[in-house]
Amino acid sequence: MTPLVSAVIPTYNRSGFVRIAVGTAVAQTYPAAGLEIIVVDDGGSDDTEAVLAREHGSRVRYLKKANGGVSEARNFGMKAARGAYIALLDDDDEWLPTKIERQVELLERRPEIGMVLTDVERMDEDRRGFEIFRRREFIPEDGWVLRHVVRNPALAPASAMFRREVFETVGGFDRKLRTAEDLDFHLRVALRYQEAVIAEPLTRAMRGHQGLSALARTNRDYLDVIEGFLAAHPDAVTPADRDAALFWAYARNARGLLWGDGALGDALALAGKAARRARARRELTELARLGADVARNAAVRARRRVRGK
Repeated sequence: MTPLVSAVIPTYNRSGFVRIAVGTAVAQTYPAAGLEIIVVDDGGSDDTEAVLAREHGSRVRYLKKANGGVSEARNFGMKAARGAYIALLDDDDEWLPTKIERQVELLERRPEIGMVLTDVERMDEDRRGFEIFRRREFIPEDGWVLRHVVRNPALAPASAMFRREVFETVGGFDRKLRTAEDLDFHLRVALRYQEAVIAEPLTRAMRGHQGLSALARTNRDYLDVIEGFLAAHPDAVTPADRDAALFWAYARNARGLLWGDGALGDALALAGKAARRARARRELTELARLGADVARNAAVRARRRVRGK
């Protein structure tokens, strides 16, 4: 029998985007009878329901709820899902046609795996691809991969498929987090389940528009998630892996403050925290690069102040 897969797509007032996302789900090579497509309208007021009914008809289970944010909408859809497997798709992202088929094949063949991810092609607002997020750079092996995930827990929800048991065991996305909810979910899954990677860009994810990922709060949420997870699970990874996790969290978010024109003092404080955790050669190299970036950023800010006088 073909296992039933539930595709969960949260959306809010973006009918032009979600129609494309749903179209890539409908176009999957996986049998249509085995793919349940659930769109959760998170209290929107646009024409999403009419657009989906006109273009995709009965292929879509359209559910509407009061506005509560993307995490609550995902959780709502997953609770309503009937499938043995759950796949997430944000309303501005896309799946390549074989994505579901390839992930189901792996999960059916490898019962020890709880969640499988794919590489992700990042695209701009015009849907032009500009880089590939290669999962093997951060998850170099399949299996128990928490030691790798704590170094970079980025998930890209649209790339994930997991067994229903995973959702029932670890729970859904933390609706209290405005951003970094995907990092938190990934860490909780990797703590309890083995993971696998299909090293091909079977998912396309949009970057550059003004979505949740653009909020300045992202840096703080990222650090809260990493520090909170390590504090709650002090024995989940070795001391060396713990130091590496904190190093990369501090270094990435220090650079994020620089790129986003955040407070230079805050970036320096995070760079200092990273320096105290640096151990491996790769980390020392990254620390040197970060130091150079801080110096350049400080010089640019100084020139701006001079011109402003």
